[in-house]
Amino acid sequence: MSQQEILKLAKQGDATAIAFLIGQALGTKGIAVKATRQNNCLHLLLEAEQLPAQDPCIRVIVKGLLRLEANSIYSIQVYGRRINQQLPGWTEIVELKHPPSSAPLRTEGSRGTMELLTVGEKPQQKITNPKLKTVPTVPTQNSGRAQGHRPYKTQNSPPNPPSTNNTIPNPWLLVTSISIVLIPLSGFVFSSQLQQPPATVSITSENLQPLKPILASPTQQVTATPISKLPPKPVTTVPAAANSSQISNLTLPPKPSKNSETTITIKAVGDIIPGSNFPYNKLPKDETILFQSVKPYLQGADILFGNFESTLTDYPYSSKGGGGGMLFAFRTPPSYVKLLKDAGFHILNVANNHSWDFNEQGFKDTIKHIDNTGMKAVGKKGQIVYKNVKGVNVAFIGFSNYGDVHNSLLELKAGEAIVKEARQKADIVVISVHAGAEGTGALRVRNQNEFFFGENRGNMVLFSHTMINAGADLILGHGPHVTRALELYKGKLIAYSLGNFMGYRSLSTVAELGESLILQVKMNSQGDFVSGKIIPVQLSGQGIPYIDNDFSSVGLIRNLTKNDFPNTLLKIDDKGQILKK
Repeated sequence: MSQQEILKLAKQGDATAIAFLIGQALGTKGIAVKATRQNNCLHLLLEAEQLPAQDPCIRVIVKGLLRLEANSIYSIQVYGRRINQQLPGWTEIVELKHPPSSAPLRTEGSRGTMELLTVGEKPQQKITNPKLKTVPTVPTQNSGRAQGHRPYKTQNSPPNPPSTNNTIPNPWLLVTSISIVLIPLSGFVFSSQLQQPPATVSITSENLQPLKPILASPTQQVTATPISKLPPKPVTTVPAAANSSQISNLTLPPKPSKNSETTITIKAVGDIIPGSNFPYNKLPKDETILFQSVKPYLQGADILFGNFESTLTDYPYSSKGGGGGMLFAFRTPPSYVKLLKDAGFHILNVANNHSWDFNEQGFKDTIKHIDNTGMKAVGKKGQIVYKNVKGVNVAFIGFSNYGDVHNSLLELKAGEAIVKEARQKADIVVISVHAGAEGTGALRVRNQNEFFFGENRGNMVLFSHTMINAGADLILGHGPHVTRALELYKGKLIAYSLGNFMGYRSLSTVAELGESLILQVKMNSQGDFVSGKIIPVQLSGQGIPYIDNDFSSVGLIRNLTKNDFPNTLLKIDDKGQILKK
């Protein structure tokens, strides 16, 4: 769907379209916007890690809606809420009443004149008496301020000469107006009133769900008209001087909230098993030693990712019986989730061959304990996890060869479909995939299906290339328990295996099984690889990670990359720096 179509829907009063346009302005400050509509009232929910600042948010929203002139919306109710809290921290109701004019650039009310003139515009017709006013609101949890009439601050200014042009403006010029009003205005308002770093927001695909606990009542029926598909790179501004012939030939840039120079840094590690108490206790006496050496090197990324190859549960019954032979079941105490949180993880993959070690109950418990800390578990079948950093939406999808409970890497068509779905809402799509044969004999990457004890573990080359062709930007492989080569394919990085990262008394650390890494990847806002780094890690005999000053894994990965992908446009130096040739 194009920006012009979204704009048309917004002018018709579509709640989700309006939220999308407002989100382009507020998203630069890490604020996610969801919406629904009840008759002539628009409800907007603003969410961020820190409670959104009330005054600047209201100013951006009100000025944008007055410019938009959405059909039949006469009032708005705005809720500010921190992520993971059910009730809003503040609520504001604003009544918008103006005549059906073409472009209300100014409004006058009892409190003065509100300027809506944009940079570079000529003064236009003065619209009088739109009766902009606010009404009392009900106090909400953690509001931090008294609720009631807003002392709306406006500036008096001299009247503008009337315009002789009363026609409805060209919709493309209205795109310009909305972009000029919402996005630069948000920057001005926030920079002058809100001195804080951008928040990190997790955006969900359901626009109505977050509003239900706020709006639900016996007498109200909440309805919404969702937009089925939103563009991953929305059209933004068109120069006001452009005519229709010029517009048809324009190549439109990404939306302004994602500067082309913005970069996102992701750090990623492989298999993590912090110890198991099944079938007997194999836990450390002091669990704080597990991440102690590597914790400083895990910091400093916008997103820290890991493959959690155990369960966080107290459920007593394993799907693998008592283990034995090649049947290994891992059960980590739920309290250990704090270690992962304190280490700095944001996203933990649970799509692997140990997520079901304690049946469905263990799987659900693991996801619950991870999500309850503010981290996100990814790996349920059909699941896409979104995280917003620096105004860039990043999607994560988990795959394994266990297709009944996870997205299957063996089902390429289904994989392409979910990647394309994520691409509609995200700027960067990251794939986590548990695949490949295991052990020191599985170091090499081959473009063929791999089998381990008769089990089809997929073709990692075919899978990775197919997902990138469908719109993925970064492939993070794990499963072979050894590190593998890197490849740059169509400007996107593929890490074919991150190896073991932690396996306290559970994973072998012999030879290459004990050589590991923290992979650091820098991408631009379109998901293209910019640069990277291999931070070398060595596992002790007990499976505890330490920084390796001998850079063993750097040499290993560099040689594997040269041998398996001799034509890839990557250069890895002696200290682990990864650059494009």
